[in-house]
Amino acid sequence: PIILSACGGAVESQDAMTAFEGAPMAVPGEAAGRVSNSIGQTDQGGERIVIKNGNLVLVVPDPAASMERISRLAEEMGGFVVSADLTHTELNSGRKVPQARVVIRVPVEGLNEALETIRSESDQPPVSENVSSQDVTAEYTDLQSRLRNEQAAEAQLVQIMEQATRTEDVLNVYTQLVQVRERIEVLQGQIKYYEQSAALS
Repeated sequence: PIILSACGGAVESQDAMTAFEGAPMAVPGEAAGRVSNSIGQTDQGGERIVIKNGNLVLVVPDPAASMERISRLAEEMGGFVVSADLTHTELNSGRKVPQARVVIRVPVEGLNEALETIRSESDQPPVSENVSSQDVTAEYTDLQSRLRNEQAAEAQLVQIMEQATRTEDVLNVYTQLVQVRERIEVLQGQIKYYEQSAALS
């Protein structure tokens, strides 16, 4: 997520930085907090799935305007806005300043460009910045293996049901077939999630 706070006087600006450094950040690995995902290649030439999570906290002149520009940036790059919120936080001095929190996803090849553009919203260095990576290749490969096994079981059950002659046997096999197909749908959904996460950042 990108958290934006308003600029103020010297003392108030420091208060703002302190306040937003303590703002809730997404936990790495959570879908809503994922700012960047990438897909790479292993040394052996196989597909490698790596999800990157980035967090930026900036002090900007107008958080609402910056949030709007960042949202538009995501759309222009072929991505989308996951969430965008504008709230007000009270500083130690008693003054209330706006705070924006926006989570976007963009094509992975545009990650560096997006981060650079977002940083340019402020004339100050980021209050905090973090980019971490999560390699989910093993999980992705395991899901594919389980999917193949379930699909093989499905094919065998279909064959058995076609050869069954007693109604009781047909119903029994049909029940097992329904359960297998439910597991297949779950695995396909999980695989699709990883693939989409690897394609967008």
